[in-house]
Amino acid sequence: MLAWWVAFLFRFNFDIPAPFAESMLQSAAWVIPLQATFFLLCGLYRGVWRFASLPDLQRLIRAIGVAAVVVVAILFMFQPHGVVPRSVLIMNPMLLLLLMGGSRIAYRAWKEHRLYGAAQSSGKPVLVLGAGDAAIALLKDLSKSHEWRIVGLLDDKQSMFGRELLGVKVLGKLSDFPEIAKAMSVQHVIVAIPSARQQRRRQIIDMASQHKLKVLTVPSLEDLMSGRVSMAQLRPVEVEDLLGREPVVLDDDGLHQLIDSQVVMVTGAGGSIGSELCRQLLKFQPSMLVCFDHSEFSLYSLEQELTALKLDVRIEYLVGDVKNARRVQHVLASYQPSTVFHAAAYKHVPMMENRNVAESLSNNVLGTFTVASACKAAGVNKFVLVSTDKAVNPTNVMGASKRLAEMVCQGLQAETGTRFVVVRFGNVLGSSGSVIPKFKEQIALGGPVTVTHPEITRYFMSIPEACQLVMQAGLMGKGGEIFVLDMGDPIKIVDLARAMIRLSGLGDDEVDIVFSGLRPGEKLYEELLADDELTLPTPHDKLRIAVARSADEAWVVALLKWVDKSSSMDEAVVKQELKMWVEEYAGDIHASLSSALTPGSSTIH
Repeated sequence: MLAWWVAFLFRFNFDIPAPFAESMLQSAAWVIPLQATFFLLCGLYRGVWRFASLPDLQRLIRAIGVAAVVVVAILFMFQPHGVVPRSVLIMNPMLLLLLMGGSRIAYRAWKEHRLYGAAQSSGKPVLVLGAGDAAIALLKDLSKSHEWRIVGLLDDKQSMFGRELLGVKVLGKLSDFPEIAKAMSVQHVIVAIPSARQQRRRQIIDMASQHKLKVLTVPSLEDLMSGRVSMAQLRPVEVEDLLGREPVVLDDDGLHQLIDSQVVMVTGAGGSIGSELCRQLLKFQPSMLVCFDHSEFSLYSLEQELTALKLDVRIEYLVGDVKNARRVQHVLASYQPSTVFHAAAYKHVPMMENRNVAESLSNNVLGTFTVASACKAAGVNKFVLVSTDKAVNPTNVMGASKRLAEMVCQGLQAETGTRFVVVRFGNVLGSSGSVIPKFKEQIALGGPVTVTHPEITRYFMSIPEACQLVMQAGLMGKGGEIFVLDMGDPIKIVDLARAMIRLSGLGDDEVDIVFSGLRPGEKLYEELLADDELTLPTPHDKLRIAVARSADEAWVVALLKWVDKSSSMDEAVVKQELKMWVEEYAGDIHASLSSALTPGSSTIH
């Protein structure tokens, strides 16, 4: 109503002649209800003014534009009583947009000043590294924070220097942040450049750590899209961010064909690899996910986590031992999965090396055979074995047992029926038994950090990446292959320890690193392929196929008899006879090498 009246005032220089005043009132009687109807239909009155934003402005423009066109059409076609000047028809939509849009924006500004005005001038000063979409979202969220006050942005795009984003100035290049932070007395920096390559992110994080700046980063894109966190939920940079790799590109369409509307089973579902496999599989909407694990507590923890997600997928949590043939057969017959991911295994090298040799062989070899043969009998389409790089030229019982498990799967492979696929990869960050939690605990206690050997190196990848590639290999496998994951470059464990010390805010000279000597069965260097193996490329750039020595069904039967007998044998004899089954096993050679390499412990600063 105000916009209609003001449009007439502007048209007649604030002195409306009597005939036009009467015309204004007569036309308002049908124009105002007409406009209100369109505004209702376009949902203008459903929005919350406190959160007015660009989508609300777009709805306003749409509704006002349509209403203006209809008013003009009615005046032209039906010529109702009274004359409406053309300039009024032009000014009225403009005034409507100004009054309706301005009132919403003004209310939001007033409300936010009341709620967060004090927050914008308080809080710890912080620099944001990056000036892209992630930084914009972060600025919006942190404008309401009482904890942080953003004093500047940094970006490598020269065209952004001196510009302002939401009132915050771009101060310079990313590489300048140590000097800028010192000049502005800033103790914290936030890395908000998710699009940067991992190598560049590592350089930035490492530089911040060296200057003893506390580094925070924004949540991952996956967490943001899932709705579990907001951009403002910052977290400290972890060692995983330093060692992170480029994201895996998955064949989503193919994985949907493998998993969507199918029953999928995961053994060892409560473990670090098994539980992440469950999370990843649920994204592809199986009709049912069967989680099978020997540990009641691990399964309970997984149930609590997945139940909280309120997914529209039936999930069964079953306690059972993979060596219990009757239980495994009953589960497969009851749920009839199309694909089984076998992640259940004993994986801790030193623990399995002494006094637990027979149990390691029983669980990793006999357990794999029990599940694999039951899958074959039940007509399961695919069986995917999660293996390890420690199966290559194994120097320990655990690695040898996993190599035997691989050969069991190859020995069971027939021309028709279940297709057995093996996936082999190295260490995963944050898995149970990983060195990273141990280092964190030692640093928190002030050190020393214990590393077994100054030259020991390992391959690392994140648990999600490993599980994504396990699924991708499961999709690509035709039966009998051993897929080898691209683990990137090996990392020295001592370098990993130094990086973690710096990330904790301490200098390299503040925490000692002690070399304790190689443990039983431990290698200095890990391999992904044995000496007599070749690899073949696959369509996926992070997967290759190992052409390895295989076995037949008769060999598998003889192996199982020996494994069953090993529980009553002396461990030294078991290790000696293990060479007959795994020719490349070199347990005793490693033992002598280990003793030669580790005459005592040493310390570095």
